[in-house]
Amino acid sequence: MIVILGPTSSGKSDYAIRMAKDINGEIISADSRQVYRGMDIGSGKVLKDLVHPSRFLSEGIRHHLIDVASPKRDYNVTHFLRDAEKAIADIRRRGKIPILCGGTAFWIEALLLGTTFPAVKPDKTLRAKLEKLSTEELFAKLEKEDAARAASIDPNNRVRLIRALEIIEVLGKVPKTRSKEQGTRSKDIKIIALNPPKEILHERIEKRLKDRLAQGMLDEVRRLNEQGISWERLESFGLEYRWCARYLQGKISQENMESELLRDSKRYAKRQLTFIRRLERSGLEIEWITS
Repeated sequence: MIVILGPTSSGKSDYAIRMAKDINGEIISADSRQVYRGMDIGSGKVLKDLVHPSRFLSEGIRHHLIDVASPKRDYNVTHFLRDAEKAIADIRRRGKIPILCGGTAFWIEALLLGTTFPAVKPDKTLRAKLEKLSTEELFAKLEKEDAARAASIDPNNRVRLIRALEIIEVLGKVPKTRSKEQGTRSKDIKIIALNPPKEILHERIEKRLKDRLAQGMLDEVRRLNEQGISWERLESFGLEYRWCARYLQGKISQENMESELLRDSKRYAKRQLTFIRRLERSGLEIEWITS
């Protein structure tokens, strides 16, 4: 299996497609927003196959784990692990090579290391209580109760913040993930990380924002809300969905929306690189491409 990592806008998708053509591969998306139906422009999905509408193709290369869940429901790392293993087996069964590609490094880490997670059931009463807190208050609470978990989490991701606090309520802290004795890491894997120069990466992030706005990203977020996805839920998806939702609610101006989204995207890219380097320190061999 080939694994392609890198910060947002580093060129992972194009690189994965080129590689898939060379080695007879198919791509498994490891993107925590592409799994949701209707979240197309903001997550940068490839197009559906006109012959087989349930499939997604780009330049003739099939992509998996896209549009597998409703944005009204939670799709987390345990769902991803289940579906990714099925996709890997399916691709191999047809004589092709699986190429795992995406920016949700936490999901990729869990798959590569065969990670298991604490079996803490959802607590609806606690979640309702935590939902009343602002994102900043949730993060502050997590920092107070489990500083180690707070240091490794996206401070703007309400879903993960609430889940972490839910686990702490039962276990006292979020335990370190454990690796199974037998996991995907036992298979032949090559990991490649794209890391273009900072100035080029930032130029690409700015261009992508302009392109997505021109493609109708605001209309997409408005349509999702009209289909019953609450503004709060849309904001929880982060980046494009957070700032577009705030603008459409009249909370901020379009100028502020664009500047805040650009700032958050650059910060997100930095966090992604930090996470990839952490994977390398954990013992995974990674080939870096910096040109």
